[in-house]
Amino acid sequence: MRPEPQAAPYRPDPAILPLAPWLGDPVAAADFPGTTIRFRNHRWDRAVGLDRLTDAEWERHFGRFEPLPGNLPQPLALRYHGHQFRVYNPEIGDGRGFLFAQLRDGEGRLLDLGTKGSGQTPWSRSGDGRLTLKGAVREILATEMLEALGVNTSKTFSVIETGEKLWRGDEPSPTRSAVLTRLSHGHIRFGTFQRLLALEQADEMAQLVDYCLAQFPGPLPPQDAPGREQPAVILLHQVVERVADLAAAWMVAGFVHGVLNTDNMNISGESFDYGPWRWLPTWDQGFTAAYFDHGGLYAFGRQPEAVHWNCGQLAVALRLLADAPPLIAALERFGPLYMAAVARRWCWRLGVEPKGGEADMALVAACEATMRDSREQPDAFFHRIRARQLVDGPVKDALAGYHDSRYARAWWREEAPVSLLIDEVEALWSAIDERDDWRPLHDKVTQIRRMGEALGPVPAPAGHG
Repeated sequence: MRPEPQAAPYRPDPAILPLAPWLGDPVAAADFPGTTIRFRNHRWDRAVGLDRLTDAEWERHFGRFEPLPGNLPQPLALRYHGHQFRVYNPEIGDGRGFLFAQLRDGEGRLLDLGTKGSGQTPWSRSGDGRLTLKGAVREILATEMLEALGVNTSKTFSVIETGEKLWRGDEPSPTRSAVLTRLSHGHIRFGTFQRLLALEQADEMAQLVDYCLAQFPGPLPPQDAPGREQPAVILLHQVVERVADLAAAWMVAGFVHGVLNTDNMNISGESFDYGPWRWLPTWDQGFTAAYFDHGGLYAFGRQPEAVHWNCGQLAVALRLLADAPPLIAALERFGPLYMAAVARRWCWRLGVEPKGGEADMALVAACEATMRDSREQPDAFFHRIRARQLVDGPVKDALAGYHDSRYARAWWREEAPVSLLIDEVEALWSAIDERDDWRPLHDKVTQIRRMGEALGPVPAPAGHG
């Protein structure tokens, strides 16, 4: 079974405070008409020592944003720039969210509690700073499904309905509102570095690099990497490793993020900020999630390209601190790292031990061709193959000689495939919207978590322990 997050005492650590004067703006949360708890993540509240909060205390901290003891005295709306659909925008930042608290988990990792829908900030522009309840429900589903499928993702920590009626041009209105708190391993975006480049703030960027290396530690660059002793170069190597694995994880999960702008990419390599996401109905490289992505820039099959392009923009920003050749050398590792991660994760999802090299890629190709030709829904395909039911043709041939992983097949043979296609998402929302019935949502979360337990943990990359 997948291990539960380790229980830990509450350990506040507002490590970002020395950077706060130039990294963010102190703000206050909106004064909401009401606070009704709709989702409380009991898997992760214990990991950061907040499981003993009463419901009343939970509402005060995550609905009214009363500071947690020993933590940030006031929320910070973070500043950043970003490329949005490849167009540079210097007028963005946390427009409907803020960094609320920082704390350590049982493994000693620094985690952030950040918000979505908590009110207006200096970066809201014409927005109301709010979040629809439907948007919060969709984020619960996305983060739970991705976590179960082994993707490094933010966790939906809390959802509180706030009693306001919101108007949205692309949804039936008025609609219910919520404030969401997400638990993440950092909120430092690629766009944070882009802003410092635009302002030519080299001293601040050096501080930010040091912060990231300290709080999101990773392996050193390869021995033959040029400039491997330079902090900015080390950071780029680590980020490239993380996001190459992230891109592979999305592809193996059949997930389409929808909006892979540089302000939506996290230095920690976590997937976060879920808007128009979708899971694939069929294995279609051209499938898009966002109705406004008219050119298919962030289509399913173009996600690795988009992530690599974003890494290039981070490298451009880091030129403020380092020469180009060692940064280019770090970028050139993306392709091989991505392909290795695809093979490793694909074998994991099929429930077999990797062989390595061409055999694994041949297995991936056989599976892709079968899904493409049959138009079988990918989650159903992976479920069927993992259960070893009706395995024939090229997939059967490609699996010859593979050894099963140690995770039992009983669950896969006894349970139906777990998917999260748009029709089911809409049905789960309709139960809440029309009847205030939250049971189908909570039942779905339980089902997703059981699938995650049956999958077991994703094997670490070679050399990462």
